[in-house]
Amino acid sequence: MFVSIYFWLVRVAALFNRKARKLVDGQKTVFQELEARLEPSAKYIWFHAASVGEFEQGRPLIERLKTERPDRKIILTFFSPSGYEMRRNYPLADIVAYLPFATRKNARRFVEMVRPEKAIFIKYEFWPNYLKCLQQHKVPVYSIAAIFNPKQAFFRWYGGSYRKCLRCFTHLFVQDEASARLLARYRIGNTTVCGDPRFDRVAAIAAEAKEFPLVQKFVQDSPVLVAGSTWPADEELLVRYYHERRNFKLILVPHEIHAEHLNRIFQMLEGRYIRYTEATPQNLSNADCLIVDTMGMLSSLYRYATIAYVGGGFGVGIHNTIEAAVFGVPVVFGPEYRKFREAHGLVACGGGFPVKNYRTLAATLDDLFAHPVDAGHKAGEYVQSERGATDRLMHDIFEN
Repeated sequence: MFVSIYFWLVRVAALFNRKARKLVDGQKTVFQELEARLEPSAKYIWFHAASVGEFEQGRPLIERLKTERPDRKIILTFFSPSGYEMRRNYPLADIVAYLPFATRKNARRFVEMVRPEKAIFIKYEFWPNYLKCLQQHKVPVYSIAAIFNPKQAFFRWYGGSYRKCLRCFTHLFVQDEASARLLARYRIGNTTVCGDPRFDRVAAIAAEAKEFPLVQKFVQDSPVLVAGSTWPADEELLVRYYHERRNFKLILVPHEIHAEHLNRIFQMLEGRYIRYTEATPQNLSNADCLIVDTMGMLSSLYRYATIAYVGGGFGVGIHNTIEAAVFGVPVVFGPEYRKFREAHGLVACGGGFPVKNYRTLAATLDDLFAHPVDAGHKAGEYVQSERGATDRLMHDIFEN
């Protein structure tokens, strides 16, 4: 009943919200598209992710599977329109589709149409109707990179019936010991602590990081703060620090690069900047702030950092901290990081630094610019110590 009400509300929201409208529109043709593209004799491994972040956690396993088991077809589904739009052309998936709304009828139709050999749900995805249907059809189903805490619905006084869906999994591969202990308390024992495949992913990205000659010319031998995935609340603090200090260069990579957001940043910077899309070897010397107004560069730009700042921590939550830490640089972020295990790991090892206002930001950056090496070394070591989840998942899911 809850699922039906939820999806009815999504349809109502589609009248007013662009993202909800994309979701509803995508749902209209999902079964027709699947019917046209599915190969009757193929063996499919089904990966499901809520959005892009979860996909990145499952991506190393997809890539390993395609390398070692090229005969297996992969169907990749997303719930979020942003995830689907950004990865609809992902080349290692044979089919990319929306997850049909998780009613009993849709779940049964999807599973019987795809006939997956195995199903892999990434991190937070727990759709009871799909899980029950997979179990009824004797399809092994796994949760990878899962993380649990006592505030989730499973573990509340009203969560008994919802908790049953966790027992539909053939196995749950969780990120940490705390999750395993919590599940054990409720007699859910089909669990292994496996870590987060995203650490393998960022290490692979770092090994193939691109070089940008214009950025190298801009940086030269100066201390550099690379601020990635920033939002307005981050930018206000960073620009204030930039105006008050003249001893470093700032590479600012906003999370959104539409004209309104960029113009707001330009006004705050008062002319002390150059846009990447307008940069030339000649005009780079005119500014100490480079605004990256294009997509797809951030993961490689952290290689130029003395210090990395990762945005989102003054809003709903920080973005990808280990994408920066893998380069052996200290990582600074806002106060909303409690849901992010990797951020806690960076803080615990001395490579991550949460700040809660301008005063703490300025003091932290001043100290790190004076002594960046030790903290950066700790951040890099932390990422390396967490690698290996993909190997374990590949062995336990596909080789046993």
